[in-house]
Formats: sequence, C-alpha cells, structure tokens
Amino acid sequence: MSLNAMLGLGQTALELALFNSLTVLALFLSYSMLNVCDLSTDGCYALGAAVGAVVALSGHPWLSIPAAMGAGVLSGFVTALLQTRMGVNSLLAGIIVNTGLYSVNIAVMHGSSLLNMNKTETVFTVLKGLLKGTPLGAWHTVIVGAAAVALVILFLSFFLRTRLGLAIRATGDNPDMVRSSSIDPVFTTTVGLCVSNSFTALSGCLFAQSQKSVTVDIGSGMVTVALASLLIGGVFLGRRSIPVRAVGAVLGAFVFRLVYTIALRFNLPAFMLKLVSSVIVVIAISGPYLRRQFPMLRRQLAARFRKAGA
Repeated sequence: MSLNAMLGLGQTALELALFNSLTVLALFLSYSMLNVCDLSTDGCYALGAAVGAVVALSGHPWLSIPAAMGAGVLSGFVTALLQTRMGVNSLLAGIIVNTGLYSVNIAVMHGSSLLNMNKTETVFTVLKGLLKGTPLGAWHTVIVGAAAVALVILFLSFFLRTRLGLAIRATGDNPDMVRSSSIDPVFTTTVGLCVSNSFTALSGCLFAQSQKSVTVDIGSGMVTVALASLLIGGVFLGRRSIPVRAVGAVLGAFVFRLVYTIALRFNLPAFMLKLVSSVIVVIAISGPYLRRQFPMLRRQLAARFRKAGA
C-alpha cells in the first residue's frame, strides 16, 4: 500500500470517527454517567440526519444543526418519559422509541426513504468555499467534525462539574441516595437523556450532510459502534477525569473506524461488515476480563506442565 493510500485511509477513518465520536460521547453521558443503556440511539441518529437534511434542503444549512439537536431532545424526552413516568424498563423503552422513530423519520422525509443533497448547500460546502485555495481546503470535513467534538467535550467537562451534572452522575451511581438527598432522579434522568440524544442527533445531522444523502436506515447499528468505541476508549485510558475519559471515547471511535476501514480495503463482502463489527465489540468487551485472567491461566498451565514433567 502506497503512502498516499495510507494517508487517504487515515483521513477517511478520521472523518468517520469524528462524526461517530459525537454518538460515543452521547453514550458516555447516558451509559457511563447515568447508567442507562439507551437503545433508541439508532433511531435518534436517523432522526437527526432526517431533520437536518430537510432543513438544509429548505435553504437553512446552519439552522439544520439546532433543529436536529432539538429533535434529539424530544426523542430523549420521550424515552425518559417511558422510563420514569410509565414504568417501562429502560431497555424496552429504548426499543419502543427506536421502533416508533422509523415511522417518524419517514414522515419527516415526506414519505420517502431517501433524500439527496448533492446540490444542497450544507455547513461543509460553506466551509469548503471559505477554505478554497488554502492548504486546509481538503480537510474541511475534518475541521467541522473536530470543532463539533471539541465543543461537546468542553461542554461535558463543564456540565458534569455543575450541581446538576453531579446530580446526574450521582443518579447513575445510586438513585436511592439521590432520592434521599431531596434530588428528583426523574428530573436528572430526563435531563441526561435529553442532552445525550441531542448529541446523537447532531452526529447524524453532520454525517448525513457530509455524505450528501440520507436513508431511513442510516443509523442502523450505531449503538453497537458507539458502545464498542466507548469500551475501546476505556481500555486505553481507564477511569480518569471526565475530559480524559471523553478524549478516550474519541480515540476509541478512531480505532474502531480504522479497523473497519482496513477491513473494507481488503475487499470484504458487504455482508461481512456486520460480523467485523460484532468481533470488534466482543474483543472490546472481553479484552479487559481476559487480560485480568491471563496471569491466573498462565500459572495454572505452568502447574500442569510441572506435574506432567514430574
């Protein structure tokens, strides 16, 4: 593989990783901080993509970002409502919302399963025009993604240190203690899921605009990708401060996408990519456990060899 091919491979992985990182950071808030496994991620991602595309097609590329995030907030609110006010299990609530969002997304896309934005002005085309003729012109996609990720990390670093942010973290650790401290866990769970889903919708919005198209199943498998990336980042940087853990989540997204992109370069059939994702998830989940078990297994094998030699 030539150097240019390797650089192109790295740039592609970096672009995809930056957009996916926003979803990873969303799960960092809901899964790691709030201790809620939100399975509505796939539908919320597609919702953000659909709303952002429709607003951009109407001639408002910059308005598409807050519109998509607002749609994500509504999705998170419904998920939280099912969990906290209707007694629905958190996993089941995510599945219900994810299923319902399929129909909502098609309605947002005016009954179509595909929207084309080839001739539509987006935040990427605007920045590309501004950077035209400069060395950064070819990196406009990376610049937008990096700016969005940096802003989200800064927000999380500040937000999770506020009184409300600390209450959200405490709710994930021990909701009974939070309730006894006169803090409403229903409110903290709702706020956490609304903020988390707004990041997921932002991720879908930016990815769709960078690809210049939206399909109704654009978010398929995103929860798997995001959880794997989050776990990979945890393996690298472990349990440290919030900013470091957030950066680790972004690093995990890059590693996941790099492996995924390399798999594509080996001309794997399209139907094998889901299997690649599953293998990466298994390695990410079982890796820390196997690493802890390895010394014990090595001692057991050594003891058996000694017995066999005797």
